[in-house]
Amino acid sequence: MNLYFRLFLLRLRVRLRPRLGGGRPSLWDEVRTPFRVTLTDLDPLRHVNNGKYLSMLDLGRLDLMLRSGFWGAIAEHGWYPVVSAQTITYKRSLTLGQRFELVTRVLGVDDRAVYLEQTFVRRGAVVARAVVQGRFLRTAGGTVPPSELLEAAGAADRDLTVPDWVHDWAGATRISSTAA
Repeated sequence: MNLYFRLFLLRLRVRLRPRLGGGRPSLWDEVRTPFRVTLTDLDPLRHVNNGKYLSMLDLGRLDLMLRSGFWGAIAEHGWYPVVSAQTITYKRSLTLGQRFELVTRVLGVDDRAVYLEQTFVRRGAVVARAVVQGRFLRTAGGTVPPSELLEAAGAADRDLTVPDWVHDWAGATRISSTAA
């Protein structure tokens, strides 16, 4: 239930948020999504449960797509995003009532997927960092090639070459199509 409430607040905040510099951020910009730790985020040890971080990652990616206008573009095409792989590393704990931001940015795009880095930050200190591999599917079936995504998103103002370490990670986590 908490996720739906946060989703509602996110959508409301996106509608009410003033445009940065008179325009909306690009899909290629960094987006900061504010949060506060609530009681339902906590595990029995009274810090944010590891699964809650993954749910907040979803909201950070949605914030990037909504604010950049990319969500509307993919909806028009009948596409939707899915996570195909992710990894997260935790450095510090978050506890009840603490405010923090989730910083989301696209790392790059290759011939298979889009890669994002999402970092939880509190008072300038990194709390946790995730790398996410995403793909886009068609509601009619099939995968959307990244070339079509780039066309729908518009030109990037920076190099979208995926860093070598991300390619290594993606290769190491890939499950073969013949795996049982």
